Amino acid sequence: MMSITVFGIVLFAAALHASWNAIVKGAGDKLLTTVLVAAAASMVGAVTLPLLRQPNSASWPFIGASAALQVGYFVLLARTYHVADMSQTYPLMRGTAPLLVAVVSAFGLGAALSPMAWIGVAAISLGILSMAAGVRRGDRKGVALALLNAVVIAGYTLIDGLGVRRSGAPGAYTLWIFLASGIPLIAWAASTQRASIATYVRHNWHFALIGGIGAVASYGLALWAMTIAPIAVVAALRETSILFGAIISGLLLKERIGPARFAAACAIALGAAVLRLA
Repeated sequence: MMSITVFGIVLFAAALHASWNAIVKGAGDKLLTTVLVAAAASMVGAVTLPLLRQPNSASWPFIGASAALQVGYFVLLARTYHVADMSQTYPLMRGTAPLLVAVVSAFGLGAALSPMAWIGVAAISLGILSMAAGVRRGDRKGVALALLNAVVIAGYTLIDGLGVRRSGAPGAYTLWIFLASGIPLIAWAASTQRASIATYVRHNWHFALIGGIGAVASYGLALWAMTIAPIAVVAALRETSILFGAIISGLLLKERIGPARFAAACAIALGAAVLRLA
């Protein structure tokens, strides 16, 4: 049974995830802001890791593979938000990923899905089709990028599902991924954006710091909640980030959501939650 305190903390973690995505979406230079968010998360890892037990050697190949995919995730995220609304693409990225994980697990890894899981798959699929049905011609590129990023998210989710079990230290495993994925992005910005990076950091460091801490805290709080509450329930509750994303993009980013898009986001969130609980 989940206490009301843990319930509230997991909801807060979901809101944090949607919020740091909104910071990227609302930024002037979305790629540089994404790099700064990753850099801040990387620094959190660098400061915290010496205090933790380190992962077992068997998990390091998984950390490397996951970090490489995380770099791709950050770049695709910035590009997606450059060309499309967050209210449209955030649900697609967050909802399609667990759908892909479930399908790969069922047909590629031999893990049978329960009837409840298939209901979740159907709800997500319906939501995705509904979202795609309302896509204007100019938004197709953003939707394609969001779906591509969902593949990346599913990829590192499957890798981390295997790697974290071998690590013996889930917290350190996660922080090493944040640290390792931030380094190449920082190196890229330092070598190719030398003329503008200092000025951009000076004017936007606070947003990057909030985003980086939010990214780490969002995952860390969910990880903590999973130690004292049922993992499936915590994972399902985290999918409320899809609804938080829709609300934030409408209220703060002033995107035009509309009933159809919001209903599609609700269907994706509900389907993802059911899939996690199955």
